[in-house]
Amino acid sequence: PPPTRFPALYSHFVHKDKSNKVFTTMKAAILLSVLSTASAFAPAANKVSSTDLKACISREKILSEPDTTEFGSIWDPLGLAEMGSDETIAWYRHAEIKHGRVAMAAFVGWWAVGAGVRFPGELSHGLDFASIPSKGLEAWDAVPGWGKAQMLLFAGLIELHDELFHSIRGTHYMKGGTPGKNMVPGLYDPFGLSTGRSEEAKAKGRSSEIKNGRLAMIGVAGLWAAATLEGSVPLQPPC
Repeated sequence: PPPTRFPALYSHFVHKDKSNKVFTTMKAAILLSVLSTASAFAPAANKVSSTDLKACISREKILSEPDTTEFGSIWDPLGLAEMGSDETIAWYRHAEIKHGRVAMAAFVGWWAVGAGVRFPGELSHGLDFASIPSKGLEAWDAVPGWGKAQMLLFAGLIELHDELFHSIRGTHYMKGGTPGKNMVPGLYDPFGLSTGRSEEAKAKGRSSEIKNGRLAMIGVAGLWAAATLEGSVPLQPPC
């Protein structure tokens, strides 16, 4: 009940208390309305499924090719295959295949120059292909600086577009795609020889390519050693 001595003062505070409660309620309602409106424009949370995390080909599958029965087991004396995740092993295999392809091309080129095979015309202004030395490193030294820069730039563009096309035209080799698959159109199989081949035939071809690439890397290393360190490779003629 209201006090009898100060009725006017009591009514003033009661009215003020009710006004504060109404104002507080209005502020809470406005705040909830703003938050609900903002949440309508908030981006939906990206849900990562377990299949996305396991999309990469397993290391067991990658290391099962090629068949290395001649060693009795996987040839990995440094234990590099035990390092990193499945994605790391996929990257290793992709890099190995690329280096093998470069080594095969380098070995054939080194042999062709040593055998006297030359393109017609000029390599650059005033420099005929026929005047290029027959030894591999001497032939490389004879190429003008801008010619070397163009070759390195071309290789860099191939590498860039291979990664780009892996992401936008197919499945990346670290996300379930095939390591070593070339994605630059018309570069590695311009005549479409692999078109129509079965998956078994393609797998056999990949295994052969890896083995040939490994042998080519050893071969190029041997040619380089023979060219820079006399007598380092037994029975190897000057190259």
